[in-house]
Amino acid sequence: MKLGVIGLPNVGKSTLFNAITQAGAQAANYPFCTIEPNVGVVAVPDERLDVLAEMYNPEKYTPTTIEFVDIAGLVRGASRGEGLGNKFLSHIREVDAVVHVVRCFEDENVVHVDGSVDPKRDVETISIELIFADIETVEKRLERARKMQKSGDKKLLAEIELLERVKTHLESGKPARSMEVSDEEAESMRTLFLLTSKPVIYVANVGEDEIGAEPGEHVKTLYEIAKTENAEALTVCCKLEEEISALDPSEKGAFLTEMGIPESGLDQLVKACYRLLGLISYLTAGPKEVRAWTIPRGTKAPQAAGKIHTDFEKGFIRAEIVPFETLAELGSIAACKEKGLVRSEGKDYVMQDGDVTLFRFNV
Repeated sequence: MKLGVIGLPNVGKSTLFNAITQAGAQAANYPFCTIEPNVGVVAVPDERLDVLAEMYNPEKYTPTTIEFVDIAGLVRGASRGEGLGNKFLSHIREVDAVVHVVRCFEDENVVHVDGSVDPKRDVETISIELIFADIETVEKRLERARKMQKSGDKKLLAEIELLERVKTHLESGKPARSMEVSDEEAESMRTLFLLTSKPVIYVANVGEDEIGAEPGEHVKTLYEIAKTENAEALTVCCKLEEEISALDPSEKGAFLTEMGIPESGLDQLVKACYRLLGLISYLTAGPKEVRAWTIPRGTKAPQAAGKIHTDFEKGFIRAEIVPFETLAELGSIAACKEKGLVRSEGKDYVMQDGDVTLFRFNV
């Protein structure tokens, strides 16, 4: 899973990136501090793996990972190549989802490129640039499709009709992800690789004094925008998160409690990403390794087995499964087997989040 961290210059993108990846990306009070994207790979926090590690004392402990890409700040005219526009847009094309950091704090010492804090305007600035870039993509595809239209191919006619609808939708100022399409049309849309089709998580970057307090007007505005787009939204103090990331792991829990923060920004982001992208994790455990495997919700057992190795999917026989909660409560697979709680599931079984699984296969 690859997430692009975007936003206007000076909104806290690199500070958040530093906090979640501890990569030490440069953060400064001027535009275009980030030119080439910084990349950090982050282990997904999963307390269930810790429990399994205590149970099995394995040789290896392998959490699933997320790749974060800190992308250069965007300015008006990026779709026409202004600032670092072309690079910015090409980097967004490569990610699975977008983490859009929006400034929601007031601080006269931190320059805002537009002179004031206004989440609605800031979101629109970036949205419009991405929409312009997508309109250009759709127009090129339409031009090509119309040239081939003489063949009378029904699929081509359907494609032209869809492209015209997408163009109209984008020209009304709405992102492609908010357009209602059939499953078949959604498949065609994926081949367009539109920037505004990417799922989005809005991050309201607030001041330390706003942590644990009632959401201010800026935060409320951003959450309303997210709601209209069916996007995720969460509130984080990026500066505070960077401080937390520098703490010893044993101190973090106490610090979060003292600050009235229920969970770290990374934990919030990971959960939002999984919800947004429809992902779950199943677990494998034994003396050699405990490991989390990320799969799309709705994946059947053979395809989940294929995540480990293609041979597992080809020669799939069955999956032996016990829910994590049951295993944690009873303390061992042997105890679960004694009580008849380890299930044998076949090819049509749909994997569930937290399934502790052993695949049986024959190649």
